[in-house]
Amino acid sequence: MAGMKICLVSPYDFVHPGGVTEHVRHLSQKLRERGHDVTVLAPSSRVGDAHGIPGYVRIGRSVAVRSNGSVARIGLSFHLVRRIRTLLNETPFDVVHYHEPLVPALPITVLRFHHGANVGTFHAMARRNLGYYYGRPFLKRYFNRLHGLIAVSAPARDFVARYFEGDYRIVPNGIDCARFHPNMTPVDSARTPGWLTILFVGRLESRKGFPTLLEAYGALRRERANVRLVVVGDGPMRWGYERQAEAFGIPDVQFCGHVSAELIPRYYASADVFCAPASGGESFGIVLLEAMASGVPVAASDIPGFSQVVAPGEDGLLVPPRDPEAWTAALGTLLDDAPTRRRMGQNGVHKAQQYDWGRVVDSVLDVYGEAQRRASAQQVATGVHSQIPGLG
Repeated sequence: MAGMKICLVSPYDFVHPGGVTEHVRHLSQKLRERGHDVTVLAPSSRVGDAHGIPGYVRIGRSVAVRSNGSVARIGLSFHLVRRIRTLLNETPFDVVHYHEPLVPALPITVLRFHHGANVGTFHAMARRNLGYYYGRPFLKRYFNRLHGLIAVSAPARDFVARYFEGDYRIVPNGIDCARFHPNMTPVDSARTPGWLTILFVGRLESRKGFPTLLEAYGALRRERANVRLVVVGDGPMRWGYERQAEAFGIPDVQFCGHVSAELIPRYYASADVFCAPASGGESFGIVLLEAMASGVPVAASDIPGFSQVVAPGEDGLLVPPRDPEAWTAALGTLLDDAPTRRRMGQNGVHKAQQYDWGRVVDSVLDVYGEAQRRASAQQVATGVHSQIPGLG
C-alpha cells in the first residue's frame, strides 16, 4: 500500500501511560516504518512535550473521569472545534483512525468534521456502559460515520456490539518481540541467587486485583523463605498497599513505582512467574504477552480478556479472581516445578510472536484499505443522489 497520510486520534492524556496510549504510540511508529505520514492527536497535561512521538499534536489538557474501575483522563478544550476544523482543512488525511471513537470529546469532534475514511478501534470491555446505554441515540450518528470497525478482542467486540451493531474485525494489541525477549539482562535488585521472583506489572488501582496477589504471596511467604514479590507500577492505591504489606508483616515486597520504558523488559527477564490478578474489566491483557515474549510463565485471572490469551497448562495458569487461596496454590505449583516453568516460558515466546506488531500492522492496513473503498463508494453514491431531480 502506497504511503498515506494517517491521523491517529486518542482521547487519553499521554502523560499518564495506559493501554490505549501505548497502543497508539507503537502503532504510529510501525506505520511510519512502513512509509506512511502519521499525525497523532491527543490531549496532554504537559505543555511542550511531544512524548517522543513524531507528528504529535497536543489538543488541550485533560480532566479525570472515573470509568470501568479506573480513572480515564480525557481531553477537553474550549477551542476544540476551531482547532480540529483548521487541522483537517490544512491536512487532507487519507484515513483517520480513532481509538475509543465514541469517548468525549476529541474523537467525536474529529468524526464530526472529517469527511474521508474513518476507522474506529474499540479497546474497552466491561459489564456495562451507562454512557453508551443512555447516549446511544446521540452517539449512533457518529458511529455511523465509521467505515471500518476494529475490536482488540472477542470480549471487546461483544461488549461494544451490545450497544452498536456492526461488522467488527478483531485485530489484537501488538507486542514488540524485538523489545521483549528472554535474553534481556535482569535487574540486579530483582534477582538473588537461590531465590525466586514473582512479578506484577500494572497500575495500582482496584480493578487490577493486587490485594488478592498480596494476600496469596503473604501465605506463600510463610511457607518458604526464598521468594520475593516485585511490583512495577504506580497508582492511587500504592501507598495503601505498601502500608498493608507493612502492617501484616509481609516480607520482601519490592515496590518499584513507575520505571522507564527501557527497564520494563529487564524486569520481565528478572521474573520466574508473572502474575495478573485483575478482577475484571480487561479486554485483552498486553502485559501477559510482554511476559510471554520474555519467556516467563504467567498466572492470570480467569476473566474473558485474559482467557483469550492464556492457554492453561501450556503457557500459564488461569486462576479464579479474588480467591487468594487459589492463587497461593497456583503460585506454589509453578514455583515448585522448574521444568514446567521452562516449558511454559518457551511456549509463551512462540505465542507472543503471533502477536508481533508486524502482523498487527498488516491487519490494520487491510482495514484501512477496506474503509477507503467504502468511503469512496459512499461519496460516489451521495454525489449521484444529489444530482437526481427532486432529491439532494
